[in-house]
Amino acid sequence: MLVLFETAAGYAIFKVLNEKKLQEVDSLWKEFETPEKANKIVKLKHFEKFQDTTEALAASTALVEGKLSKNLKKILKKIVAKDAHEQLAVADAKLGGVIKDKLNLSCIHSPMVTELMRGIRSQIEGLITGLPSREMAAMCLGLAHSLSRYKLKFSPDKVDTMIVQAISLLDDLDKELNNYIMRCREWYGWHFPELGKIITDNLTYCKCVRKVGDRRNFASSDVSDILTEEIEEDVKAAAEISMGTEVSEEDINNIIHLCDQVIEISEYRTQLYDYLKNRMMAIAPNLTVMVGELVGARLIAHAGSLLNLAKHPASTVQILGAEKALFRALKTKRDTPKFGLIYHASLVGQTTAKNKGKISRMLAAKTALTIRYDALGEDTSAEMGAENRLKVETRLRHLEERGIRRISGTGKALARADKYQNKSEIKVYDPSGDSTLPAASKKRKIQEVEEQDAVVAVKAKKFKAEMKETNLEEDEPVKKKKKKKEKKKQAEEEEELTEEVPTSSAVENTEKKKKKKKKVKDEDED
Repeated sequence: MLVLFETAAGYAIFKVLNEKKLQEVDSLWKEFETPEKANKIVKLKHFEKFQDTTEALAASTALVEGKLSKNLKKILKKIVAKDAHEQLAVADAKLGGVIKDKLNLSCIHSPMVTELMRGIRSQIEGLITGLPSREMAAMCLGLAHSLSRYKLKFSPDKVDTMIVQAISLLDDLDKELNNYIMRCREWYGWHFPELGKIITDNLTYCKCVRKVGDRRNFASSDVSDILTEEIEEDVKAAAEISMGTEVSEEDINNIIHLCDQVIEISEYRTQLYDYLKNRMMAIAPNLTVMVGELVGARLIAHAGSLLNLAKHPASTVQILGAEKALFRALKTKRDTPKFGLIYHASLVGQTTAKNKGKISRMLAAKTALTIRYDALGEDTSAEMGAENRLKVETRLRHLEERGIRRISGTGKALARADKYQNKSEIKVYDPSGDSTLPAASKKRKIQEVEEQDAVVAVKAKKFKAEMKETNLEEDEPVKKKKKKKEKKKQAEEEEELTEEVPTSSAVENTEKKKKKKKKVKDEDED
């Protein structure tokens, strides 16, 4: 049996001397404890040395991919074809299948072969003569580096780590610049407070302070290379009537030194931005065309690398950078965010608030395609990114025009542009934002007002009806009293009449009695 073994120095073919000992797989390692024992098991038959590292890398990559290289094919034809009746032990079963198909040689791969390869590797210096150990170690190290680069498809132009570091440094520089400029304005503002309102640009402010220094020097100094004529006149006029405090020369020197730092950092920032722009166009040109250099670099930095970003689906790319809001929305069972870092892309910024979600979703889908093309494709052109950007712009235009047609009221004609009215940029505090109650929509507010008006009207009607009923109830007892009084009066009148009749009859009776008495008296007298 023959054994095919590849080293960093070249191909080696060994012949097995004692095949019986190979049957004991568990104890095979004992036969390779020393070079003397190893020489009793296997013997070097042929050794083909590599010419350089390039040839060694080509042979190694062919074996890794399970292919048969030209050099190995020649060796097998020369050496092994003579002993065609013997089996060839190989470390890779896939390679054994290729050799069997192309050279019609019987190959074997088993746990026994694996143990045999491990034993040969442990005693390779004693089995292969003529190779110093130091030279062998150098060959192994060089081939290991070359093979690692090949596996990673290493290229100096495809290093996305530089982009991650550059965008992180750019953000740090922006923070530091803001702190330095605020300190410079506040510090020099004690001496010349009016200058901060006249010059709004931070870099121009620092250059002006560095050139002039004390405010009393503005009248005699020429700053026309920094400021325009109008601003220069305003600055000189303000310096004469300034309300700032007097400062010493040492204070002015420290302020000027701070201005130097701000100007240097600003210049380095512009240089770093140009570097980042060039690196992005070299590593991810299609992604740069789609979303821009800064947004693309931040996406790569957030994912860790361009390859990791390519593994993300479009839905993840869309909300990348808004993980905190996403999990908060899932926890509180509210609407999830529609965009993350991709919100800062120019295409999303051009859209109205109503269509931002739709455009960000479509942009994320196209961006995911361009990321995979940049990470895994071999072409370095930006044609695919330009095509996808055109599609997104077309979709954006379609959405905007459809919205205008709806407002105009006609399906075909576009709405006329309204007259431009300049709106003040001064923002007024809105106290409604302090409320913790959920904000209701305008339609809901109108419905609530209408319902309240209807309830008030119903209540007013009920109140009027109740008032009428109460008035009627109050009038009825008054009428009853009047009727009772009238009845009483009638009864009294009737009683009076009845009393008058008997009195008259009684008078008549009394008169008759008196007459009778008179007659009786007269008769008695007679």
